[in-house]
Amino acid sequence: MNKDTQVMIVGGGIAGLVLALSLHQIGVSCRVYEGVSELKPLGAGINLLPHAVRELDELGLIPALDAVAIRTKDASYFNHHGQLIYREVAGQAAGYAWPQFSIHRGDLQMLLYRAVIERLGPDSVVTGRRFVSVEQNDAGVSVLFQDADGQDLPRVRAAVMIGCDGVSSTVRKQFYPDEGDPVYSGLTVWRGVTSHKPFLSGADTIRAGWMPVGKLMVYPIRDNIDAEGNQLMNWVATLERPRPTSYDWNGQAKLEDFFEPYSKWNFDWLDIPALLQKTERYMVYPMVDRDPVATWTFGRVTLLGDAAHPMYPRGSNGAGQSILDARYIAGCFKRRGVTEEALQEYDKVRVAATAKVVLMNRANPPDTVLRVVYERTGGQRFKNIEDVISKTELQEILDRYKAVAGFEIKELAERASYV
Repeated sequence: MNKDTQVMIVGGGIAGLVLALSLHQIGVSCRVYEGVSELKPLGAGINLLPHAVRELDELGLIPALDAVAIRTKDASYFNHHGQLIYREVAGQAAGYAWPQFSIHRGDLQMLLYRAVIERLGPDSVVTGRRFVSVEQNDAGVSVLFQDADGQDLPRVRAAVMIGCDGVSSTVRKQFYPDEGDPVYSGLTVWRGVTSHKPFLSGADTIRAGWMPVGKLMVYPIRDNIDAEGNQLMNWVATLERPRPTSYDWNGQAKLEDFFEPYSKWNFDWLDIPALLQKTERYMVYPMVDRDPVATWTFGRVTLLGDAAHPMYPRGSNGAGQSILDARYIAGCFKRRGVTEEALQEYDKVRVAATAKVVLMNRANPPDTVLRVVYERTGGQRFKNIEDVISKTELQEILDRYKAVAGFEIKELAERASYV
């Protein structure tokens, strides 16, 4: 079988682009095939935790991140009355060798896309190629794509194929055709971005409230966006809702769909109703994941990122785990060559690691802090937080998540590079 490249990457999101950069770093030829006709900066804010930033640092991307993102200084937890529960420093201030970044997802994707084009060449990302199916034999894979009009295109060949095509992965459906819809959490998420003056430290990721009364996350993702020194502020509102009829990740919404529970959240440090009301575009999506599966790898084909392990966006960790996947599989190729054995090594390690994160995000993510305080106070104000929960217990909750997700300070500092 004549091969066009060594590794075919299906999907031009964060996972696919980091994978392309990582393969280029080790001298493995690859090409990214993306279904949309043009890559655009979609979405809202995400956090890149130090374990993910370490990998991006090894790709030489810290200066580019500093140009468009904010180095997160701290993470704070409040009840829905605006009372502080706990605050911990983040990134290098917490003792990590790498920073934590808050960034617009679109800024990150475009940053990665530009890096891929600069390093791999203008033909390294092919758009308007919708994945249909893959066939394989001992020599490699043969992939059928269609164009925007649904017309079949000439087959493309490679040694292996990696599906990085997101939570609604078509590649995954070929190997798990009876899997059905994602697992709905019972929670729906609204999000948006808007300009706002800095609050608290100016680089704080805050989580407030809890599900019965509404949970809110707010953090800045760009600095100095205008002459007044405003930041681009990202917010995420979460409420209990019945199962939706669709699973559109970027569905459009209206303010009245979710505003009422937050209408009186006017805190000393932030006017939440004003923040929500001044937002121009509202997005909505159901909080979904999938049950972990035994394998992502089928011969010369494997899955990576959200296609492999969609998880609840509750630990600021979805994009991070995708980046870790990409770097780990590159390390496997570096050690074993572009072979099925490399895919099996990747599968053995990353399936187990991410399954733990998926289940932890369901049961005990960092916002467990909010749940515990809400339940112990009955949603009422407290006089002294240490009468409700000790600092030791609070830190233990957060440290357990760091250990499972792979960004405990000592472990991260001591482990070898993935690539």
